[in-house]
Amino acid sequence: MSDDVDADLATGEVAAPETPQLIYGNCAEFFDGFLRRIYVRSINGRETHWSPRWWESAEAVYRIDAMWRAWESLRLDAALGGSTWLRDHMDYHMAVLTSSAGPFAHLDDRYGAKDGGLPHEAPPAGMFVDERAAA
Repeated sequence: MSDDVDADLATGEVAAPETPQLIYGNCAEFFDGFLRRIYVRSINGRETHWSPRWWESAEAVYRIDAMWRAWESLRLDAALGGSTWLRDHMDYHMAVLTSSAGPFAHLDDRYGAKDGGLPHEAPPAGMFVDERAAA
């Protein structure tokens, strides 16, 4: 056994597990730094819809926040986390958000996502708190 384990057994103290640190501080940072760059689709304004001001939609914020929190947890599972997140979270929520019945279906603008990912405008300063600082 290692010296640390021997010391823990000798004292009866169990070391607290290390708390994983967040990679992204909030859902806006996650969207801009990761999600929009891997979710590259053609947004045609007929079957698929998007807004670079996604953060003005309560539904979009809630779904992207849920995806971010799931990603932060599932990234720790090296074997199945990525696949599980893609299938159960990104594929599901992004299909809803970009659908012809989704929150952006009413928009006339056509935003493409062929090369640089989904368009994104930065939200107003202070709209999203960096949760790494709060941890």
